[in-house]
Amino acid sequence: MSIDPIRVGVIGAGRNTRDKHIPGLRAQDNVEISGVCNRSRESSQRAADELSIPKIYEQWQDLIADPELDAVVIGTWPYLHADTAIAALDAGKHVMCEARMAMNADEAHAMWAAARANPRQVAQIVPSPMTLRVDRMIQKLLTEGYLGDLLVVDVQAGGDFLDLYAPIHWRQDTDLSGMNIMSMGIWYEAIMRWAGTAKTVMASGQTYVKMRKASEDRLKAVRVPEHIDIIGEMVCGAQLHIQISAVMGLAGAPRATLYGTHGTLQFTQNKLLGGQKEDKALNEIEIPAQLQGGWRVEEEFINAIRGRETITHTSFEDGVKYMEFTEAVTRSIQEGRAVALPL
Repeated sequence: MSIDPIRVGVIGAGRNTRDKHIPGLRAQDNVEISGVCNRSRESSQRAADELSIPKIYEQWQDLIADPELDAVVIGTWPYLHADTAIAALDAGKHVMCEARMAMNADEAHAMWAAARANPRQVAQIVPSPMTLRVDRMIQKLLTEGYLGDLLVVDVQAGGDFLDLYAPIHWRQDTDLSGMNIMSMGIWYEAIMRWAGTAKTVMASGQTYVKMRKASEDRLKAVRVPEHIDIIGEMVCGAQLHIQISAVMGLAGAPRATLYGTHGTLQFTQNKLLGGQKEDKALNEIEIPAQLQGGWRVEEEFINAIRGRETITHTSFEDGVKYMEFTEAVTRSIQEGRAVALPL
């Protein structure tokens, strides 16, 4: 049985879009990458030539207005996510938007409102990928009582020494990244899958290099922290601790650990470790093939457009939740107080 083609336009053909989304979409039946728009005509043409895309657009608004396109992939930095996603949904296009969802919680709420106002359009945020393999196994073990009562959720991600002289990266530029801080958002998104959301946040952060080169003749202030400590209370009653750092050289591999009354689970280096009271140490937990997850973002997007499944990784509603957490962390750092969630 033949299926109608889905024609996709790309706004911002960056690395993740090139490496993941375009190949993943082309792997789906009868999906075409029909057009691309980057920040300049020259960049758009290069991307079109390199990726065999037939059409370029002068402005992203022109791509969204094209009646021949069915869907839009937004691969830009967060500064443009809200404007492009809202415009695309209102124009009747399905939307896959690169993470992080937005610059701040207000933009995320506006995107979610546009998705609710256009229920026939599929709206997806590219998910946190790190824990996809283990998520369902962790959820199963929690449901079965492996931990007993969940008491503490602890994330530690660092391992690099501070780079004193690197130019400013877009992730360090609040004009481009907004309130997003290092890898904090993708860790919190994973935590939400396992244990739900936080209800209070208290954070401290430090930026050690206050100015970095934006070009050969211009410095720009850095306001995104290079080290943060977050404590909070989860809705489920567990204590939350997240430490994300770009300055803790040799700190070891990033890890997320769940501590309960009867057991411990730890995710690190794409492995799931566990132990209970009678054990002397954590040991790797084998994950049955039917419980192993993986990257299927583009497949889910196309299947949702064709009515075969709904978006789970990640919905705009869940994106709002992690953007509210992101903003709560920023407010807490700036104001020196605990912030309650939801905002």
